[in-house]
Amino acid sequence: MTTVDRGFAPLAPPRAAPSVAPRRERGLWRDAWYRLTRNRAAVVGLVFVVLLLLIALFASVLAPYSFDRQDLDSTDLAPSGAHLMGTDGLGRDLLSRMMYGSRISLAVALVDVAIVLLVGVPLGLIAGFFGRWIDTLIMRTVDILLAFPSLLLVIVVITYLRAVLDQGEGPLLGVLGSLDKASGGLLGVFVALGLVSWLTVARLVRGQVLSLKEKEFVEAARMVGATNVRVMTRHLLPNSLAPIIVAATFGIPLAIAAEAGLSFLGLGVRPPYPSWGILIAEGLRNMRAFPHELVFPAVILAITLICFNFLGDGLRDALDPKLRVD
Repeated sequence: MTTVDRGFAPLAPPRAAPSVAPRRERGLWRDAWYRLTRNRAAVVGLVFVVLLLLIALFASVLAPYSFDRQDLDSTDLAPSGAHLMGTDGLGRDLLSRMMYGSRISLAVALVDVAIVLLVGVPLGLIAGFFGRWIDTLIMRTVDILLAFPSLLLVIVVITYLRAVLDQGEGPLLGVLGSLDKASGGLLGVFVALGLVSWLTVARLVRGQVLSLKEKEFVEAARMVGATNVRVMTRHLLPNSLAPIIVAATFGIPLAIAAEAGLSFLGLGVRPPYPSWGILIAEGLRNMRAFPHELVFPAVILAITLICFNFLGDGLRDALDPKLRVD
């Protein structure tokens, strides 16, 4: 009688799972850039803004003519090969004046952003961190300035400064008057816009600091002996950069629109320096006979404001930590 081997065959060793390379984690700014590049509208806005910056920087090289070159035999010409955007009533090339006008708009915007960063951010940081009477003093000043209509306040300040600087009495006013003339009358615009542009950012930064200064990482920094200045500059300010960057980006189109509006009213840059607002005002007088003199500067101004808003929306979404893209 034969026996049947009822043993079991040895089991094959388990197959090793395929190794998966660990995914590299992205940092805050790298992740924000990744999300920004996935936003098509923001990318279009960013490309346009970069091109506008390059045109403003190299306007003297790219412009086919000087902004104040007059040709009285070529007045009010329609767009052509020699003048891609036509000419105005004095025979000046509109394309060249648009290029040089971008310098004025971006200069006002950059100065406005600098004032916001140098005035609004520190005051909001100090008010939120120290509180008490310092907070009360700064915030009540902000409330008083916000109580005035911003456009009316800007017009009053510019009108007063121009009247004072044009007289130039005394050494200080003489220097400021010379600086105002060298900038084409923009000194008053810088002061007036800077007076009202930092208010909203100061309140924004104060709110951020109030929500952050009781967090655990701030308490830990205090326990290891960090000074107030170190806590504000190394812990609170870096964690408030995202809303500050977004607010500054949205403030740029507001400054450009304000400068164009003031120049349209005759309170901005002084002729012969070109500004988009001046070009729109000049084109408005000839819009029926020569519509191109109004259409081109108005369309460029509108596209610029839209692209900056696209970029601001993209930055706001990209810097929002609640929105994650895998």
